[in-house]
Amino acid sequence: MHVLHDAPLAPLTTFRLGGPAARLVTATTDDEVITAVREADASGTPLLIIGGGSNLVIGDKGFDGTALRVATKGFTLDGTRLELAAGEVWTDAVARTVEAGLAGVECLAGIPGSAGATPIQNVGAYGQDVSATVTEVVAYDRRAGETVTLTNAQCAFSYRHSLFKEHPERYVVLRVRFELEDAGGLSAPIRYAETARALGVEAGDRVPLERARETVLKLRAGKGMVLNPEDHDTWSAGSFFTNPILTAEQYADFLTRVAGRLGPDVTPPAFPAGEDGAVKTSAAWLIDRAGFTKGYGSGPARISTKHTLALTNRGEATTEDLLALAREVVAGVRDAFGITLVNEPVMVGTGL
Repeated sequence: MHVLHDAPLAPLTTFRLGGPAARLVTATTDDEVITAVREADASGTPLLIIGGGSNLVIGDKGFDGTALRVATKGFTLDGTRLELAAGEVWTDAVARTVEAGLAGVECLAGIPGSAGATPIQNVGAYGQDVSATVTEVVAYDRRAGETVTLTNAQCAFSYRHSLFKEHPERYVVLRVRFELEDAGGLSAPIRYAETARALGVEAGDRVPLERARETVLKLRAGKGMVLNPEDHDTWSAGSFFTNPILTAEQYADFLTRVAGRLGPDVTPPAFPAGEDGAVKTSAAWLIDRAGFTKGYGSGPARISTKHTLALTNRGEATTEDLLALAREVVAGVRDAFGITLVNEPVMVGTGL
């Protein structure tokens, strides 16, 4: 293990924001991860787990405890079964599965962060979620003091949620196992309308794996969602807010508000979201129609010039600058449409 004191955390996050940690431990094996966690728990020291840092908003005062950077490596393919160490770079792992001719995660290309974070957030994009391919998650259970293997069902996956997100202080992900598909070099069926349009195919069609991956990378890059140190639109956490899921009653009220604000002929995005008539709508649409367009803001934190769902650090921002913008957006959408947006990234030492 490598240990630093009063260590900067901002360089370990895609926002490049946040104060230092009292202690930063970098672990390169599962045993080192477990040892660091046990030491922190035994001493009552607050513990922050860091993977790729793509889903973290760290307060300006930093973290008064031990930050554990998981830098483990391991990519193992056995037929269609894939096992990834938590510290593997996710987008690199996706590229390797495509090279191996296996389908199931190709539309998750370009998503920043580590493999260990994917089941926590039930990472998804362009019609794919990891919950569709994850078979098991190996984790250290801090409550039980032992390593456990959880099945897909035990992970309790739902939209951008899981058992691990429900109990953030209990589990530390060590390894993630997937069951992929050998479709003769073709992708999984294309589910997302935007991806199908870009590919020039119908929803449900399959395309060559590399073509699907490259198309998704181009779509993401056009929205500032592929990391680029020279592009401040990528100094973000990707989508800052989750897409709201509304009950049938809430959706009816929402439609009334849309008609009153934008006119009776305007129809907001709407997708079925489970039982009882629940509907998912678009956070990006809400933000834009509430008046927060691309590039909104005059300070060091602004909405991306490429995508309204990304809040960005233009280079000199503080975390408080970012959160002031986020609060302004939340309040504006609530006033306009009666919907309260929920942040997707994890807040550390701060909050909306």
